[in-house]
Formats: sequence, structure tokens, C-alpha cells
Amino acid sequence: MLTEVDRLLVATPDAAAGVSAWKRVLGAEEVRRDSVPELGAVRTVVRAGRSDIEFLQPDGTGPVADALARRGRAHVWAAGAASTDPAAAARIARSAGARVEAEGDRYHVELEIEGAPIRFVVSPEGEREPAGRLDFLYEATVLAADQAGAVAKIRDAFGLDETGFTTITSELFGYTGVLTLFRPGQLHRFEVITPIDPTKTMGRYHSREGASFYMGFAEAPDLTVIEAAIPVGGVTIDRPEGRPPSLNPDQVWIHPPTLGGVMLGVSRPSMAWTWSGYPERVIPL
Repeated sequence: MLTEVDRLLVATPDAAAGVSAWKRVLGAEEVRRDSVPELGAVRTVVRAGRSDIEFLQPDGTGPVADALARRGRAHVWAAGAASTDPAAAARIARSAGARVEAEGDRYHVELEIEGAPIRFVVSPEGEREPAGRLDFLYEATVLAADQAGAVAKIRDAFGLDETGFTTITSELFGYTGVLTLFRPGQLHRFEVITPIDPTKTMGRYHSREGASFYMGFAEAPDLTVIEAAIPVGGVTIDRPEGRPPSLNPDQVWIHPPTLGGVMLGVSRPSMAWTWSGYPERVIPL
């Protein structure tokens, strides 16, 4: 029923700064401003590839203001997915114990994972005019200590088929994880990660924040252009030894201060299949 990760929602005290950063680094374009009374926030939406990034700035009391007060800085507040039938997806989530609220033709879904509110938005499928240097988002990452429990909650809330899930482990970054793929053979998923090394960046983040969204991941055709737009120290680059700088790295991680509070991984086309169950689909450079 879910078809793709189509947006990230960012709680921020300064939407203008976040919007400016996405425009500068990724060529994103502003497409809409409005208010969301249900969230007590003003919303500014930018298009990045075929995906949307929604900056939510509090205009009073409400869940966005509460989240900022609790976390103290801009952060990924929710992840969004498109659905062939959002109303049916909302019914499944509600029957699985999620808190569900309608906002027009889309639905806010809140799961409690390890005492924390983990929020999602389910929207109708739709064509979007692409903008900027990304192609599309395909992943949003949730950190949780009880990996199996968090995966089960997401699986049940969105009616996902776990036979299509795949596991992932990284000694370099110190974690194990599960990719809750929406559909067989497609990249889009929510990722549930459990840090296993508290000394590494992800482990320190989880120790500080608990269960929470950590980052998003996107694909882009030309990572060299993105590299060039980021100040020194604002990005981590994974370029295999011997590959010249004129060719794409395999992936980059853009640090949160660079993108208004969002940690964003960006992989070159097809590279994500390396860890997504179909490594034979990776196109060599």
C-alpha cells in the first residue's frame, strides 16, 4: 500500500535558514507556504528531486513546538510515504494501535517506540515536477534499541510484508539494521537501526536522543556537483581509493548543520542496491 518515501518533515526554529541551505547545496526550489493548525506551525515546502522537504516552524503551541523544546534544535520530525490509498493505510495504522489524525487528504501517523513519538505522514501518490540535484528520497532511518520491536510496530502499522525485508550490518559505523522495504525489488523503505558501538557517531546520537529519526537517504545522478557546493567539513565522502575526483563517489553524507538540521546520505545511481538485497544491480564506474 505504501509505494515510496516522498518527504521529510523538519521541525525548526528558523525555516528560512533551512530552506536557504537546501537551495544552496541541492538546488531545491520552494513550492509552497501555508500553515498547519493541527501542528501549530507554519510550513515551507521545498522540492528536492521528486521529493518534498517540509520545514515546520512553530507559530504557537503544539507538537512541533513541543518537539523543539525537547530536542533543543532543528531535526527530522517525521518521514512521509506515498500510498495508493491513504485512507485505507490510515485504517490499518489505527487498527495496529497508532495514533492517526487527518490533514486534508493525508494522514499523520504516530507510533510510540520506546517511549518516544515516531511520526509518519501518508499522502496520496502524485506526479511532482523535479527540481535540483537529487533524483528522489528512498529511505528514512529510525534509531531504536529494540530493533525487532520497532520493526514489528512499523510493519503492523503500514501492513508491510516482512518477507521482503532485508538486514544490514556495518562494523565501520557500528550498527545492525533492517530495511522494511515497501515493495519487492524497489528501494523505498523505512530503515530501523540499532547502534552497537556507543563510541561512534550514531551510537552517541542514540545515547543522547533515544528512539528517534536519524537521517534520510536519497539518490542523485551527479554527486560531484553536490560535493562542490558544500563547505569543507560539511560532508563525509565515500570515494573508493584510486577513483578520480572527476567521477562520482559511491555516496556522501551531508552533515546536519549543512542542511538546516537534516543528516542526508546521497548515493550514486544504483549504488543503494549494494545493501538492499540486489547487489548485482549496481552499475560499476
